[in-house]
Amino acid sequence: MARGENPELPVLLVDDEPAVLSGMAKILKSSGIDNLHACSDSREVLTYLNGQEVEVILLDIAMPHVTGDVLLKKIHELYPHIPVIIVTASEEVDMAVGCMKQGAFDYMVKAVEPNRLTSGVQRAIEMRRLARRYNALREGMLAEKLSHPEHFRSILTRNPRMQAIFRFIESIAPTSETVLITGETGTGKELFAESIHAASGRRGSLVKVNSAGLDDSVFADTLFGHSRGAYTGADSDRKGLIQQANTGTLFLDEIGDLSGASQIKLLRLLESREYYPLGSDLPRSTTARFLIATHRQLPELVAAGQFRRDLYYRLQTYEIRIPPLRERRDDLALLVDRFHTRACEQLGKKKLAVPHELLTLLETYDFPGNVRELRSMVFNAVSRQKEKMLSLQPFREAMGYRGEEARLDAAEEELIFPEKLPTMKTMTERLIEEALSRARGNQAIAAGLLGITPQALSKRLKRRSSGSPESGGG
Repeated sequence: MARGENPELPVLLVDDEPAVLSGMAKILKSSGIDNLHACSDSREVLTYLNGQEVEVILLDIAMPHVTGDVLLKKIHELYPHIPVIIVTASEEVDMAVGCMKQGAFDYMVKAVEPNRLTSGVQRAIEMRRLARRYNALREGMLAEKLSHPEHFRSILTRNPRMQAIFRFIESIAPTSETVLITGETGTGKELFAESIHAASGRRGSLVKVNSAGLDDSVFADTLFGHSRGAYTGADSDRKGLIQQANTGTLFLDEIGDLSGASQIKLLRLLESREYYPLGSDLPRSTTARFLIATHRQLPELVAAGQFRRDLYYRLQTYEIRIPPLRERRDDLALLVDRFHTRACEQLGKKKLAVPHELLTLLETYDFPGNVRELRSMVFNAVSRQKEKMLSLQPFREAMGYRGEEARLDAAEEELIFPEKLPTMKTMTERLIEEALSRARGNQAIAAGLLGITPQALSKRLKRRSSGSPESGGG
């Protein structure tokens, strides 16, 4: 698509009267539909279609050489996916019915009202977009392998849910639609943005903007730029990041922190693809692809009146929800190995032996900081290690253990008891069983989960196996 042209594929106008072609083109361009190709000789239409895919065809009926109804039948046979809108001087009902039966998308009578013409073309364009979106998603989700796995090499995973997201990204990457990337802090939203940009094949750069902490004026200046003299200190023109991202991708992170005024500006930008640099009365257009990310729950912000409902709906065309690390524990071994290797390389250390208990310990933790938190844990442990084997102690401390005391997290789920309370003995046995299950039988780790010493847990297990009654202590 050439810069400023809409839609991506041309709208083909077919009429033997140049004045009619000129009039239709003027009406469509005034509504922003400016990717047009006019044809005044009906004999050239099929040849054109053989070499050029089009979005919509506007077709006259009464034309010399090849009439519109004959051409409609041929187009429907050869290119059934292209919507054809009949625009003719004939008001005969039979003619309209006949054209619709032959596959016409719509039927309009000259001189058609401008709003009627543009709305009909826009409906046809939207239908094509929806069809392409559906086909791309179906093909991508049914594919067993990625076409270009190299686009995702920075995201280490073997998790099936993550692989499904990669296939989804390959399906939508070639489109120009906005993508909303959601996920908790530390899940790697920026890496996913980089992968989408790489898979898109766009010629321009990936430009990143973190909107957290930007007030409305700074946000507008950062994105849109300014003209010389726009405000005190604006001694020269400044390109905004949108202009830098033209023909490329603009990644706008932490969208949930935008002010109300900035949300309005962003909505207008996404809808019209136009913006005004500060101090300028001349609009500029952009062909940049927009990737929007947030760690916040936008539906909750909408309900609280802190985020515009219309902007939220506009962002929902494609949404990628990145699973937290606690939902992809099968990736822990891969991630620990990568971070361990990188930490040793950066710190100039030989690779350390990793105790087999480490993964068991990590699998008991929910990682509120996700992959970023795991990376910090590993780098901290490697930097402190003086022996040949990685110690578990730095990990225990990072997870909230202090010596043998377990952290009581205030955010922990509330316990729900049955109507008939269990006995202390039953509760103790169930707790021990659950701790051992989570720790995969490792008593030291299970003891840490229970907040007791390994020796105390060992005594309880011995008493249970011997059938001795529970006593206090431990």
